[in-house]
Amino acid sequence: MGERLTLRGLQSPLAGPFDATVEAGTCLAVTGASGAGKSLFLRMIADLDRNSGEAWLGEQPRSGLSAPDWRRRVVYAPAESGWWSDEVAAHFDPAQRIAAAELAERLGLPPELLSAQVARLSTGERQRLALIRALVRDPAVLLLDEPTAALDRDSIGRVEAVLKARMAAGTTLVLITHDPDQAERLGDQRLTMKAGRLSEAA
Repeated sequence: MGERLTLRGLQSPLAGPFDATVEAGTCLAVTGASGAGKSLFLRMIADLDRNSGEAWLGEQPRSGLSAPDWRRRVVYAPAESGWWSDEVAAHFDPAQRIAAAELAERLGLPPELLSAQVARLSTGERQRLALIRALVRDPAVLLLDEPTAALDRDSIGRVEAVLKARMAAGTTLVLITHDPDQAERLGDQRLTMKAGRLSEAA
């Protein structure tokens, strides 16, 4: 089940400060030019890059949790996920396999891809499998960086349907996208990043 994400004074030497509240089960969609600081914003929320300020998950401050505990509840899916093994299956806990297979079907992927070699996957297949990797962890908050950039229209629709279902179940999303139409479809809040600062989307 999701929880409210609150950011207060989150900043680094390169971006911010950021103040935002994303209610449980809603989506904050952020657009902006390449290099504006959108990915850095997500990495700061996930506490992957050095930053100051505070973030809360519900009433729990980030400073009160270890970094691994925070990242288990606030999951970051980068635009290009890393693959540490040659086999896709190695990236899923055995207990996650059934959920992963169900998600693969909903995202238009044949289940045999869960046993494939990573090197044989297309860019779009890797992108959807990386999303599945994040989803099967059942995060309270999901930080998504361009999750459909490599996908065709049908696959984008499938991804958005899955994300809407997760939001309906309470998951909180922060979405980076270059597609203003996608921001409109998914975003309960829509902001624009420019030179490391957020403002209301036009």
